[in-house]
Amino acid sequence: MDSNQHEQAQWFVAHTYSGYENKVKASIEATVENRNMEDVILEVQVPVQEVVESKNGKKVVKEKKLFPGYVMIKMFMTDDSWYVVRNTRGVTGFVGPASKPVPLSKSELKSMGIRQQRVEISMHVGEEIKVIEGPLEGFTGVIEEVHAEKSKVKVNVSMFGRDTPAELGFEQIEKLNT
Repeated sequence: MDSNQHEQAQWFVAHTYSGYENKVKASIEATVENRNMEDVILEVQVPVQEVVESKNGKKVVKEKKLFPGYVMIKMFMTDDSWYVVRNTRGVTGFVGPASKPVPLSKSELKSMGIRQQRVEISMHVGEEIKVIEGPLEGFTGVIEEVHAEKSKVKVNVSMFGRDTPAELGFEQIEKLNT
């Protein structure tokens, strides 16, 4: 099954028990790290959208899962990657016929808001950034690591007088003008 390695990795959808999406994401990521499978299973996402709710007269921004009971996985479909995902606690199976999981099409990905193109970034370790999107919006920090393949950075964000590590997407940050 490894002969498709020259192809691009594709997004597959795993069905999970409701409420287990983030646990499944964390479990798959831990297994990938433990087994050094970063080049086979590239990314795991639980797509969310921010919704504003009114609670006791105050506006509260909450993250709501777009597809409860589903986890998106960008991977090369091999016997090993299939086995890892399929045997993760909380996963009930892949979306598609039992013997052949079906990758998402470009139009499906687009409608789900999953970006195929990589976000290019000209930021480096040690640079100061400002968070422009997400729960840490408005905070500043210093880049500790850049993961171009995942379009993410590890940042130490200054919160309440302490440095707090956070992983942020390229689209969530901008360089501080120095």
